[in-house]
Amino acid sequence: MAHGIVAFNMLSSDNLAVYWGQNSYGAINPDKPAHWQKTLSYYCMDNVIDTFPIAFLVDSYAGGNLPSIDLANICNSGNANYFPGTDLLNCSFLASDIEMCQSAGKAVTISLGGGTGNIQFQNDSQAAAYAQTIWNLFLGGKSKTRPFGSAILDGIDMDIEGGSQTGYVSFLTALRKHMNRGKKKYYITAAPQCPYPDAYIGNTLNAVGFDAVYVQFYNNYCGLQHYNNHNVSYWNFSAWDDWANSVSPNRDVKVYIGAPASSGAAGSGYVNPKRITSIIQQTQSNYSSFGGVMLWDVSDAYANHRYDTAVKQALRSGVNLLNKRIPDQYLPETRDITHDQD
Repeated sequence: MAHGIVAFNMLSSDNLAVYWGQNSYGAINPDKPAHWQKTLSYYCMDNVIDTFPIAFLVDSYAGGNLPSIDLANICNSGNANYFPGTDLLNCSFLASDIEMCQSAGKAVTISLGGGTGNIQFQNDSQAAAYAQTIWNLFLGGKSKTRPFGSAILDGIDMDIEGGSQTGYVSFLTALRKHMNRGKKKYYITAAPQCPYPDAYIGNTLNAVGFDAVYVQFYNNYCGLQHYNNHNVSYWNFSAWDDWANSVSPNRDVKVYIGAPASSGAAGSGYVNPKRITSIIQQTQSNYSSFGGVMLWDVSDAYANHRYDTAVKQALRSGVNLLNKRIPDQYLPETRDITHDQD
């Protein structure tokens, strides 16, 4: 890694993960192409975003018994070809983008699911075998049908918003074994809805050691708009912190605040930069599992006056505040009393 580049560290508390791939801004602003999603490398020119989950691998078994992916305006049937006999797009032109972002110290993963995703298995044995498919297509394995060519992604994200959890534990357990034998660090994350426990991946979260959860605090009654509601059924980060510290098989799992990057990015849950700064710094200070913020999505963030920059500044300044506060806890009791106030 180049001099001055800081490698991604999942255990930090100031990480920013932003989804790329779906051109969320363009979907609701078809007449404003200037702000549509750009190719991935465009967003890796600065040190604001740490992780890019690529959205989405939408179907676990499509044509040719391989998955299908959807990358909106960047890689589609109009500008890319399918691998013969499959519904899997050949987006290998993105390999250099992905590798450039990784060389800048960023993690790039593939997100399975999404709002219309169909990530389903008939049984545990099928699911365990599917881990080999994902390993070969996107991670450290080999295949003639790798959608991103030579690029080796840094892991997977499970954004499951429907269907059954059958086989998920077997799939992820088998995939983790591949990862543990790999030549670099790989990550497994999830993006559950904020109601706890999550209806579509909650049982899996309790059985598999995830590295982070990007909890979607939007489009739900427990969204960011209810942060000051004293009823913990509304703003419930504490429930997720409890899960991280006492239920998750990985007690170092990080919990992120998932937030919309603009008012148009979600039906509810968006808060302005000043508001989210306050929420971030209070949550960062109060919960040991706090790992950062997830935004949906990068096109919305850039069109919304670089909302991602405001979020990253809040995360960094929050860490600085915590670092200043910690030494104060260990000051000797013989402090100059002229500076103490009762």
